[in-house]
Amino acid sequence: MESSGGAGHRARHWCKSGMWQPVSVLFYMIDFCLSAIVTVQVLLHKRNVRAAIGWIGLVWLSPFVGALLYFCFGINRVQRRARILRRSVRRPPLWKGASTVSSEPFANLKATVGTLTQQDLASAAISMPLNSGDDAYPQMLAAINNAKATIVLASYIFRSDRIGQDFTQALGQAVQRGVMVRVLLDGFGSGAFRGGTYRAFHALNIPVARFMSSLAPWRVQYLNLRLHKKILVVDGTVAFIGGLNIADENVRRFRRKPVVRDTHFRIEGPVVRQITQDFCDDWHFATGEMLAESTWNPQTQAQGTVEARAITSGPDQEFEKLTLVLMAAITSARKSIRISTPYFLPDDELMTALQLASTRGVHVHVVVPMVNDHRLVGWATLSHVSPLLDSGCRISRAPLPFDHSKLMVVDGSWCLFGSPNWDARSLRLNFELAIEAYDAALAAEISTIIEQSGHTPLTKGDLEARSLLVKCRDAASRLLVPYL
Repeated sequence: MESSGGAGHRARHWCKSGMWQPVSVLFYMIDFCLSAIVTVQVLLHKRNVRAAIGWIGLVWLSPFVGALLYFCFGINRVQRRARILRRSVRRPPLWKGASTVSSEPFANLKATVGTLTQQDLASAAISMPLNSGDDAYPQMLAAINNAKATIVLASYIFRSDRIGQDFTQALGQAVQRGVMVRVLLDGFGSGAFRGGTYRAFHALNIPVARFMSSLAPWRVQYLNLRLHKKILVVDGTVAFIGGLNIADENVRRFRRKPVVRDTHFRIEGPVVRQITQDFCDDWHFATGEMLAESTWNPQTQAQGTVEARAITSGPDQEFEKLTLVLMAAITSARKSIRISTPYFLPDDELMTALQLASTRGVHVHVVVPMVNDHRLVGWATLSHVSPLLDSGCRISRAPLPFDHSKLMVVDGSWCLFGSPNWDARSLRLNFELAIEAYDAALAAEISTIIEQSGHTPLTKGDLEARSLLVKCRDAASRLLVPYL
């Protein structure tokens, strides 16, 4: 059987060279058994065919090394740990279910997302989008300064610069006046090696944890799994979420060069409980501490007229929830789909869904940055979008300053915002949080932001005008899509 060609070749080599000794036989048998074990594990647990073929080929053709790499990087231990932690938490179900038989617009989408998330829609008051740190940071700091009982904050990037110090000091003052505070920082985005922000929180006696930050060899498989969420909830009643990290680069007065544009949202009402619960789950996952629901996530009064729901995703879940939500939204579109994202590298399924939407007459408009802050992503995007242009989708490029907003609107009524990008990292590797909202006024505001940001259309002529060298560079970058 030549599927184990690597092992067979080694055996023949040892025999011919006179090395067929008991030790060699032992090593050969151990390698064969490890490769067989990994093959069975891959066949049973890897749904992606290309990934499964790649792992099987690696373990059979690379003695011991392939099996070692698989045991380090190929097994989703995060999902297993999450299942164990969930068993220790007993909560009343939040999902009551819904009928899919209705003439109401988006009825099927509401039922689908409800089933995927196991969450009911909740009322919310959502402030019109906050423009970058100039609008969002003053409101966030004011909420922290007025906190009476609890504050939870999670951020992918939290720099120890001027705006970072403002937040750190505000949180420290909150602790001093008796407010309970929990801060969760991503172990990589907020400084895997320096950790100045982490130490600053400790100096002020602010309870803080780093999410998957260990560099120990036995935990290296977690380094690629990031907490990408941006969450601030004060007193369990007001939340701020979106794409905005905490850094000077988002504030106009702190930057000589153009700021990073972003969009954030202030949310009040019962849907805030879903956001807070997500933070509590992440805190429990990172630290083992369970935050009492009655203290950290109290019942909130009905407020606002927007129907909204929190959508969490991450490698700890059994299926790619966010991808399924996006597929459901695209499939439900009848008139228009508008998307703004800094990193647009969707997988083949989402690309096909957008193409089909365009061919059935839906206006599809995708806005990406003209100059990306990650060059490889920008190059890969140019090599990735040609099928969309062929099917009639409109793609525009936003000029500087770099636009970091993550927004989506369908048919002028349904919108999605939060931390996820349209790339493999957000859809498969990162821990993300998004909010879906059903509201024509909010959708119109977000649609305006998307349309006004995309000034320069990208055409087939632009792609064809690239030199052969540039085309090869872009195509080579696209091969790294799963890792960008």
